[in-house]
Amino acid sequence: MADSFGPAMPVPDAHPVRVAMDDGGMRERQPPEPIRVLVVDDHELFRRGLEIVLAQEEDIQVIGEAGDGAEAVEKAADLLPDIVLMDVRMPRRGGIEACTSIKEVAPSAKIIMLTISDEEADLYDAIKAGATGYLLKEISTDEVSAAIRAVADGQSQISPSMAAKLLTEFKSMIQRTDESKLVPAPKLTERELEVLKLVATGMNNRDIAKELFISENTVKNHVRNILEKLQLHSRMEAVVYAMREKILEIR
Repeated sequence: MADSFGPAMPVPDAHPVRVAMDDGGMRERQPPEPIRVLVVDDHELFRRGLEIVLAQEEDIQVIGEAGDGAEAVEKAADLLPDIVLMDVRMPRRGGIEACTSIKEVAPSAKIIMLTISDEEADLYDAIKAGATGYLLKEISTDEVSAAIRAVADGQSQISPSMAAKLLTEFKSMIQRTDESKLVPAPKLTERELEVLKLVATGMNNRDIAKELFISENTVKNHVRNILEKLQLHSRMEAVVYAMREKILEIR
């Protein structure tokens, strides 16, 4: 397998946008940089298909590919992608095992698992390893692009069927304990607990901001502080932690 995509797929030109200034004049504003994606899958045909699909999106750019977890770590260290779109089960080194190493060599990269595995154990292990998304390959191409944008914006993405399994497990955790009341987390403020509870219901940052009558940037700051305080990598991992530590209760 070649080390790169070979001839680059054509990427639409990013044209400057003319915007009005306060004095009535006009100035050019450069559009935002595209989301840089590393595609990791042991099937070359699948990788090529994703490359072709994502090349149609002006705000997404595939910058490299890898055929297994070991190569993914090397490519992530070299390319520093924004998003790593990675399969779970691959030869030499699987995707879940590669997650931790990728977070070490490219800390800002966010990882989305794109797999046929609907095993709950794979979902939990992926979240624990630092994945921010877990999608089944049955989703549409439009949903892949939307998930990349959402994760790049700080949200977590999980296929509905897997999310249902996760919520079932959450409820089982609660039922197995005699503790029925909310147990406050010693390391989180009351506002951070409120944000975490809304994250657990699946709300995005915009909806949380509306619910709490605060700005979306303030929500993002709270989420970042929660992850830092709990020493976790993703929103979904924070929810799993909260359930296991009986910080939250979902009825």
